[in-house]
Amino acid sequence: MILRNKTLYLLYIGIILICVNTSLHAQQFYFGADLSYVNEMEDCGAIYLENGFPEDPYQLFADHDCNLVRLRLWHTPDWYDNLNSGVRYSDFQDVKKSIHRARERGLHVLLDFHLSDNWADPGKQRVPDAWLAVVDNLPVLTDSLYNYISHTLLDLDQEGFLPELVQIGNETNKGILLSPEDDNAGWVLDWDRNSQLFNAAFQAVRDVETQTGKSILSAIHIADPADAAWLVPDFLSHGVTGFDIIGISYYWQYHKPVTIAQTGGIIANLIADFPAYRVMIFETGVIWTTQGTDNANNVLSTVDPSYTPASPENQKQWMIDLTQEVIDRGGSGVIYWEPAWVSSDCYTQWGKGSHYENAAFFDFDNHLIDDGGIGFFQHDYENLSARSPIAVDHGLEISFDSNQRKVVLKFRKSAPDGSYTAMIIDQAGRGIFSKVLEKHGAVPSQQTVDIPVLSPGFYVIAVWKQNTIVAREKVMIQ
Repeated sequence: MILRNKTLYLLYIGIILICVNTSLHAQQFYFGADLSYVNEMEDCGAIYLENGFPEDPYQLFADHDCNLVRLRLWHTPDWYDNLNSGVRYSDFQDVKKSIHRARERGLHVLLDFHLSDNWADPGKQRVPDAWLAVVDNLPVLTDSLYNYISHTLLDLDQEGFLPELVQIGNETNKGILLSPEDDNAGWVLDWDRNSQLFNAAFQAVRDVETQTGKSILSAIHIADPADAAWLVPDFLSHGVTGFDIIGISYYWQYHKPVTIAQTGGIIANLIADFPAYRVMIFETGVIWTTQGTDNANNVLSTVDPSYTPASPENQKQWMIDLTQEVIDRGGSGVIYWEPAWVSSDCYTQWGKGSHYENAAFFDFDNHLIDDGGIGFFQHDYENLSARSPIAVDHGLEISFDSNQRKVVLKFRKSAPDGSYTAMIIDQAGRGIFSKVLEKHGAVPSQQTVDIPVLSPGFYVIAVWKQNTIVAREKVMIQ
């Protein structure tokens, strides 16, 4: 969405709000789990058990209706070389292995580009060491970032592992790719620098889409719902475009006093203000016990006062209530961070064991806790149109004619009569064309809509009936 053209922006918002009072993407929902630690835990001897029997954790989560796996990618995590057996994790080879495991079980993948050699979060956004020499040369750094994103995705595509979703940066509240000096200086938010870097990364994703002919949803990621409320407008007002999803981290311990209900309100406001974008919870977590089983200090130790004491049942209920709130407010998914990070004999950078075993979905003997957080995936939620990340079928198909100058709408018998509104949205989130159609009588039927000449690239074609999205297709113009 380009806010520099205020008239176009206001016209676009007006059209959207007339057409729909809910999220553009309300028909899709992701139930996700960040499983970045699984390969490492298994190499460290962890065996995951369900009903007393060993289970492949990817299959276990798929069996419990998880449909998305999130995986972090570090640039060069060479600090692993002096840890445990010296095997690196969350690098390209490890991520490729994890995507393969997810693919075998029909799970979608969100690839998390940390854009660092180590953890990136609101307090740490250090540039990879490979780019230290050019960190203050913005044109060269921007080119390096573009090539890194592009080559990584194209290399994955060569092996059939192109992710369905990618995020550029992890919890990027203070920016990305900072020099050690700027990173240590505290809060740094240079939008002239940030906008060029983010746009280069998103352009790389779009160019990969064009080269492969495959759709990729791209995202920004902000920690704390309260920060997202003002940072998202900042992204857009400073010209950051080309992404599809607003990802948010929400942990009670870190982001209190923001409640589940307030988080839902922030999600609803973001969707109302910026309806071209999906909103998802990219990270969340809650403990099931205040105890631990190793010498590694746990990062989570408190719970929302409304969900005391810490217990498996309250872990599950907190997750169910959060997910229901996200659904009710038009969000598109909830991802639990590291539910399989169990304790082991291996070391982290800070201690031996896990710093999260009291928030995992397994007990201290690695048995799946039946009444714990795993249950949030399969809960019977209200107002949930479809558990699959594939849009619910409303009896309408969208396609182009062979010359790509007409949108073809095919109505099947299940499509109700009445008015439909079709809109084309460009990569910047702008509504560039809309048309009201009437469907009456015989089925199946077909209608065509002449469209303006469009520049090559990806576009979203969305169709509403009353307040419901009934079809949405991401298409490529050659």
